[in-house]
Amino acid sequence: MQFPHEERIVNRDTMLVLNDICWGVPDKPVLRHVSLTVPDRKCVVVTGPNGGGKTSLAKLIAGIEQPDSGKILLDGRLINKLSVTERARSGIAYAFQQPVRFKGLTVRDLMELAAGQQMDEDALCETLSKVGLCAREYIDREVSAGLSGGESKRIEIATVLARRARLSVFDEPEAGIDLWSFQKLIDVFRDLLQETDGSLLIISHQRRILEIADEIVVIANGQVSAQGSRDEILPLLAAGVEKSCGCPLEGAHPYE
Repeated sequence: MQFPHEERIVNRDTMLVLNDICWGVPDKPVLRHVSLTVPDRKCVVVTGPNGGGKTSLAKLIAGIEQPDSGKILLDGRLINKLSVTERARSGIAYAFQQPVRFKGLTVRDLMELAAGQQMDEDALCETLSKVGLCAREYIDREVSAGLSGGESKRIEIATVLARRARLSVFDEPEAGIDLWSFQKLIDVFRDLLQETDGSLLIISHQRRILEIADEIVVIANGQVSAQGSRDEILPLLAAGVEKSCGCPLEGAHPYE
């Protein structure tokens, strides 16, 4: 188990490195000296109490926000100053907690933009079916307010599948997903790890997502309180005790 401010050794098996990241809004620090790693071809799940800084962390990785200090490296390359588009080209895909809607843009358009090429109906059907959608019913629909929250969420996850990125970042992907689709979501994450040359970073409170993690990172009060293997961290979360990490979860249970 690794704790904040421990020396980390970065090697060729490490895809993403965040080193001493600080970020905040005026008069309010949000992330303070955050250091963590995402190994290559692994699934890392970030959890912790609401308001701890998890979504801010995801936005910093995707390039939506820029850190005030510290370094972000992808495959050994410093990406601090890269824009969202440049980071996407470098291999980072990001699925928002609340999916963005695009009036006038169809599902087919969005999928092909993500894939970087045209997709025939068979390819669209194969990808959309993985998130529980029928391509024939959706490919010509606008990605607009006409879609439910759950539909928008599944379509966005499908675009990440189409990207086949080096690093796929999902911010609470279970939000708006019904119970039947939740197991499909778990299968999607497993397939992504098996079929792509990349890693997953998932922000979630859900036990079943935590259970597929190779590593779990706990973030609270803007700091990493622990990063370790699933077998090390999960029992602490299940017990509702983080004393060994120096940061209690303030009664928030990660398995609701």
